Amino acid sequence: MQCPVCQHTNSRVLESRSAESGRSIRRRRECLNCKHRFTTYERIEFVPITVIKRDGKRESFDRSKLLRGLIRACEKTGLETTALEAVIDEMEAELQQRVIREVSSQEIGELVLEQLQSVSEVAYVRFASVYRKFQGIRDFVETLDHLKSYQRNSDQAEEADVSANSCSEESASEFSSLKRLQSGEAEENQTLPQEAIFP
Repeated sequence: MQCPVCQHTNSRVLESRSAESGRSIRRRRECLNCKHRFTTYERIEFVPITVIKRDGKRESFDRSKLLRGLIRACEKTGLETTALEAVIDEMEAELQQRVIREVSSQEIGELVLEQLQSVSEVAYVRFASVYRKFQGIRDFVETLDHLKSYQRNSDQAEEADVSANSCSEESASEFSSLKRLQSGEAEENQTLPQEAIFP
């Protein structure tokens, strides 16, 4: 692997770890010539995806271009680059599962928004305002209403899960109590004289 500083081709791997939800390997390397340390990624080579732009032109999907756009739209939101990369990972994985290898730029934007709404509400609104080209306050209000609805549905789903788990625990507790009661009755019957059981 070529060193980005001195262009020497020999380096040693200091550390390797899984990244991008298991879809790549991150390696820390040290140049054997100048001792500069740098990071490389080993990724699966995906089948190329063609993006249909708004003007009808077609171009290959460019992950780095999308990441740059996300970083610009989400600056000052507190989201780290690794979080934005994870958003693109999920979106790209969904595209790779499709049979059709063409996708519109509008659909890519919607897929990114779908991932962002569960990551950061502020980042969601900022990216939506750039991607959807908001013209006024009404666009922001509609987006915020959508977020409120999404949050309500998420909260209700979480409450349903908690309630289901609680019911399961109560049922298990009741079943355990019943088993103990039956066991106690059986032991009590065993200690009773036979005439007490069969008069």
